[in-house]
Amino acid sequence: MSEENQNNPANASSAVPEDNRWQRDTIEKLASSALTEQKTAWRWGTFFKALTFIYLFTLLFVAMGWFGGGKGHIGAHTALIEVSGVIQAGGDVNADSFMSSLRDAYEDKGTKGIILRINSPGGSPVQAGIINDEIKRQKKLHPTIPVYAVVEDICASGGYYIAAAADKIYVDKGSIVGSIGVLMDGYGFTEVMKKIGVERRLMTAGENKAMLDPFSPVNPKHQALAQAMLDQIHEQFKTVVRQGRGNRLKETPETFSGLFWSGEESIKIGLADALGSADFVAREVIKQEEIKDFTYQEDFASRIAKRVGAGASAALGETLAKQMIEAGQVKLH
Repeated sequence: MSEENQNNPANASSAVPEDNRWQRDTIEKLASSALTEQKTAWRWGTFFKALTFIYLFTLLFVAMGWFGGGKGHIGAHTALIEVSGVIQAGGDVNADSFMSSLRDAYEDKGTKGIILRINSPGGSPVQAGIINDEIKRQKKLHPTIPVYAVVEDICASGGYYIAAAADKIYVDKGSIVGSIGVLMDGYGFTEVMKKIGVERRLMTAGENKAMLDPFSPVNPKHQALAQAMLDQIHEQFKTVVRQGRGNRLKETPETFSGLFWSGEESIKIGLADALGSADFVAREVIKQEEIKDFTYQEDFASRIAKRVGAGASAALGETLAKQMIEAGQVKLH
């Protein structure tokens, strides 16, 4: 019987499709399972990518201040503006940034008082003068909101020019305060030029165009003109301090000589009012312990642009230097 089945073509042909069908079903199941796994993996991958994108996008929003940063409404508070660093146009402390911060502080309805936390050795008399004028202007517009200067390490020269506009000045006993004066410094290279045999060839249109040229001998007329300008700016500085401090100032010949004093001594001579930190003034003087920072901050994009620009400039300089060295134009010994 078995031999008949083996020798029967019909039976043989019917057996082959059964095997093929089993193999085909198995392959289809495996392929379907693999496809399902791929779809599941793709869905989860898409989900986590989207989640990561949302997280990074949220961080970017926060970093760029699009969610309001630290300027959201927090109720009654003490406004804080940092005056830290050298005072100069485009620098850490400049008139444009400061005025923007001051206006924001005054416009906030929760502001009960303003603290200028100063840590500056001075700088541009122009920038300091603009800031001083703006503080006094805003004080007239908002007479119920006091402005206090709080000195940390140093409040000298232009830093004190700004502090003089405040209603009161608080210091630490070890702070450096004063240096009420004006200076203009530079170098003269005429003797060095003589020694190394360099001749200065200078042509001008205008007799005073080369005023204070470091490669030319000192001209007494130019020196007198420069001194007159310094004296004039010094008088402006004196006027600002006298107006700001009023009867509290115990003026002596040394007050406007350029000397500086410790915070403790500055209280005795009337350059400051009392000892105190920013927290102390907010808590005990303004009576609003909550401090809200209004200091101007560059947005995220500007900071990145500056860093990228500085990095690109440095990389370009290094590349050019290497090329010049390799070309034999510059030799290092």
